Amino acid sequence: MQERASIMAKPETLETIYGLIAPINKKGVELKPSSTFASDLELDSLTVMDLVADIEDEFDIVLPLNMLPDLETIEQVADAVEKIVS
Repeated sequence: MQERASIMAKPETLETIYGLIAPINKKGVELKPSSTFASDLELDSLTVMDLVADIEDEFDIVLPLNMLPDLETIEQVADAVEKIVS
């Protein structure tokens, strides 16, 4: 696993992502930065890709496909969004 610098996403970025996840959080898992899409939220790959599209639309960005496999937690996605937006 590669080491990555923590950007520490803004609270409002995390809250926006939590809002996008809420409708697909069928199990009602408590959302926190360390929540994982596969294990904690039990999202399948199609649902994750739909979520990625929603995040891209919300922030008006494109998450590079080569970056997606490394984004396992909400915090990692929020950090990636911050990196692209800034």
